[in-house]
Amino acid sequence: MEPGRQVQCLLVTSGSQPALCPDNDVFRRQFEQLSADADALIAPLTEEAFNWQPSPTSWSVGQCVEHLNVSARQYLPAMDEAIASAIRRSLFNEGPFTYNWIGRLVVASMEPPPRYRFTSPKVLRPQETRSPADVLAGFRAYQVQYIDRLHAANGLDLARARVHSPAAAWLWLPLGSAFALMAAHERRHLWQARQVLAARRQRA
Repeated sequence: MEPGRQVQCLLVTSGSQPALCPDNDVFRRQFEQLSADADALIAPLTEEAFNWQPSPTSWSVGQCVEHLNVSARQYLPAMDEAIASAIRRSLFNEGPFTYNWIGRLVVASMEPPPRYRFTSPKVLRPQETRSPADVLAGFRAYQVQYIDRLHAANGLDLARARVHSPAAAWLWLPLGSAFALMAAHERRHLWQARQVLAARRQRA
């Protein structure tokens, strides 16, 4: 990789932080949009609507979003390890990046509307029922933390850096695929939450 290409996107400043490289900035916009989408979905809900379940085995809106918060708590440390390892190994590149077939397949399988149904691993299941305000505040905070990691990974080779999945011991994903997976996973479960609300309206 040419040294000039490594630092080109880091030299264009935006406010107090360096501007993100193009691929990182795409992910940043996605996480910001997801934060806005969750706010629009949850903020108007009563606690009863937030916790309503279509059936005893189906998740409520609150459980859908708390599952995303649990997932963030598991994946963010794995991303930190991947970023630190990539820095130690000098894996620098500003992109654009092409990801391996495993990364593309895993991300595509998560996008809504779901074509494939999965049982959530135990480690990622929602642990408790909390208030709408607490769950939403947590979700917003995790979007900020994902964006912080995009800044920490700015200029790194998102295709060569690897993240060890907390949900599957055998799975290593390119760092860029891990960011894409988190965004797709969040879109999937916000979509699921909207279906829960639609079912509730139909039964009213």
